[in-house]
Amino acid sequence: MTELQKPEIEFPEGPAPAELVVEDLVVGDGDEAVAGGVVNVHYLGVDYESGDEFDSSWSRGEPVEFPLPMLVKGWQLGIPGMKVGGRRKLVCPPALAYGEAGMGHPLSGRTLIFVIDLLGTK
Repeated sequence: MTELQKPEIEFPEGPAPAELVVEDLVVGDGDEAVAGGVVNVHYLGVDYESGDEFDSSWSRGEPVEFPLPMLVKGWQLGIPGMKVGGRRKLVCPPALAYGEAGMGHPLSGRTLIFVIDLLGTK
């Protein structure tokens, strides 16, 4: 596998989708992530409307390990089936990200784009 670099997200056109959008940018050939499992990922998150980056493991210089059930619903639905070595883009509407506007999180009410590199799973 070639060493992946921090992704660049092209600014989307048109209105934000109402449903989760899952797009494989690179199909991996390793172990498959399963619902309820633990994933080791590098990821980048940007706001759909502004294109502003709000979070990135790349910026911190190291991947992160998460139990899928602890993550936003869009990740819980969009990562299972992904294989190690893959890169996947998820476009998460507010209901599958941090909730509708006014839910208390700074990103509530926002459609978010994540590009996720799956480095490992258990």
